[in-house]
Amino acid sequence: MTLRERLDKLEPRERRLLTILVGFLAVIVLLLVPIGLASVAASKRAENQEMRDLLQSIYEASGKVSERKALKDALLARYARPAPALAGFIEDAAKQQGLTAAESQDRPDVPHGKKYTERITVVKMHRSGMLGLAKMLEHIEGSGHPVAVTKLNLKPRAGEPDSYEVELGISAFDRKGEPPPATPAPTAHPADEEEQEP
Repeated sequence: MTLRERLDKLEPRERRLLTILVGFLAVIVLLLVPIGLASVAASKRAENQEMRDLLQSIYEASGKVSERKALKDALLARYARPAPALAGFIEDAAKQQGLTAAESQDRPDVPHGKKYTERITVVKMHRSGMLGLAKMLEHIEGSGHPVAVTKLNLKPRAGEPDSYEVELGISAFDRKGEPPPATPAPTAHPADEEEQEP
């Protein structure tokens, strides 16, 4: 018996109910399939947007990482060339500006963490002019060495214009060298020893 014959045998009420059922299923298929496809597409779109955001953040972070690496490399390059002996360095800078360092005193080294030490030298100068002192400090700061002016006391001399008693503290920061990585001593294998024995 074919499907057509079976449908012909149904009563009108059963045919009407079957038609309503088929129409209901058709409406469900026509509405639910697009809604399901739209929700799948929306979830895929959200996943794609998350991936785009993640890739963008990685791209931005890689730029920041390369900037930080460049800054670190520049810092390490600055510390790669240690500062000279401070007393002579300060005296040379003072002589270039026509000033004289009357006395200098080296202070004990101060450790800064595990990798850095600070060397401090305090210099006293008499009858220093402000322009020469400023140019000397500019020369020290711009020398390219890891040095800094950490103390500056100025006292004007009575009765003398543009003449000062100066106490100047200069610090040099040295980076301790990295110890070379320890290489394990080669161990002899018993098979090698057997081969070497006569």
